[in-house]
Amino acid sequence: MTDTLALMAAGFMHAISPINLLAMLASTIVGITIGCLPGLSAAMGVALLLPVTFGMDPATGLIVLGGIYCGAIFGGSISAILIHTPGTPASAATAILLDGYPMCKKGQAGKALSVAMFASFCGGLLSCISLYFFSPLLAQLAMKFKSPEYFWLSLFGLTIIAGVSSKSILKGLISGGIGLLISTIGMDPMEGVPRFMFGQTTLYNGVNTTCALIGLFSMSQVLILAEKRIVQRPKASAMTDRFGLSKAEYKRISPTIIRSWLIGNIVGILPGAGASIACFMGYNEARRFSKHKDEFGKGSIEGVAGSEAANNAVTGGSLIPTLTLGIPGESVTAVLMGGLIIHGLQPGPELFTTYAGMTYTFFAGFVLVQFFMLGVGMLGCKGFAQISRLSDAILIPSIFLLCVVGSYAIHNNVVEVVIMLIFGVIGYLARKFDFNAAAIVLGLILGPIGERGLRRSLLISDGDPSILFSTSLCWILIALCVLGVLSPLLMERMERRMRESAES
Repeated sequence: MTDTLALMAAGFMHAISPINLLAMLASTIVGITIGCLPGLSAAMGVALLLPVTFGMDPATGLIVLGGIYCGAIFGGSISAILIHTPGTPASAATAILLDGYPMCKKGQAGKALSVAMFASFCGGLLSCISLYFFSPLLAQLAMKFKSPEYFWLSLFGLTIIAGVSSKSILKGLISGGIGLLISTIGMDPMEGVPRFMFGQTTLYNGVNTTCALIGLFSMSQVLILAEKRIVQRPKASAMTDRFGLSKAEYKRISPTIIRSWLIGNIVGILPGAGASIACFMGYNEARRFSKHKDEFGKGSIEGVAGSEAANNAVTGGSLIPTLTLGIPGESVTAVLMGGLIIHGLQPGPELFTTYAGMTYTFFAGFVLVQFFMLGVGMLGCKGFAQISRLSDAILIPSIFLLCVVGSYAIHNNVVEVVIMLIFGVIGYLARKFDFNAAAIVLGLILGPIGERGLRRSLLISDGDPSILFSTSLCWILIALCVLGVLSPLLMERMERRMRESAES
């Protein structure tokens, strides 16, 4: 415990350096801006700006990505409230559309944004508690993992995100399989034999993860937007009321925020559950315990607080399995995991031993980002509301340019721009046919881990496959794999029930 407290203190000392504070401010502003723009996602923003972090210290780079993540989640509520158009996919499923916009129509736009911002801040800040105290415990468990366990762990990661994040279990698993096939490109990790390189020395170390991420999440979005008619956003509602809440209103929403924090945190820790389920659960529980049930759906501050606190509480919770086990729960954390690997860091126990200083600096930065989000939100809500009106005619060429420049800047190699464009087409087709881009990324990242785990296990046992079933941890992970395949059915049923309950 003493060591943990010492690491926490050292992390905060490093996090408050001028360069880190500037990084927090800039990334939070960028994240909120991305969140405000309808159609853009936190995953797209993180993927797009990954190349910017290359020249940074790993801790600073991760803080930047965390700032974009948190900022984008909150930013989605601004356009949802003011123009009734969700900024991020997470906001599309939130109950903010049920209560935020009705408040706006009643001339309470300032109050609705105040509630969303305060709830987002509290949810995100409180989620850091579990991030600090649960992560080291899970990392200690991961230290017991050997080659067979890592093989099953990689399969578990694939089944979770491939199944939960797709409308079809089969399509989700196919997406993960495509990622696994792509991960075999490059030199054989055990024998050094070239595989599927097609004479391209650029592919010696496999497909560049950053190029793949930019293509799948950012370039595909460009193609989706370009396919549609150029859209000019509707005019945002004016804020005619006072920005802020009374003491009585803060007191009223406080129990809802605490309840939604617990819900969002637990949902975030569970790989594959995602923010949309947390939002509906937060909203439904807010209504269940409210003394003003008749206000829900017509403009309830408790409804906005319940969904937004749960939504942001997912952020800290979802980082726990990502950092300790390498199992991201949603597309954003899959991209963040890619960012870790790009900086030469492998998710797992080493982050809490060898790289503990960097990890706790990131944790401290994640805490401070919540305060920057609150400050930037309070000062700039009116400005961000105008950003949400930005036309696709400006967005499309801007994002395209950033995609090309970002992928070229990695190694100053045109081939990697081509790779990014290919993955952009793959991502576009995946979205058109309801396949799962996050599962493709996960297959690309987890494929080598699973392959090494399997081949090393068989090498140790002289080809005897029973080694894969030799420990209790193996059987636990096998059970989790089965649960990961079956969980989409349960999650789909739960989300449908929550949605119906929220709309009734």
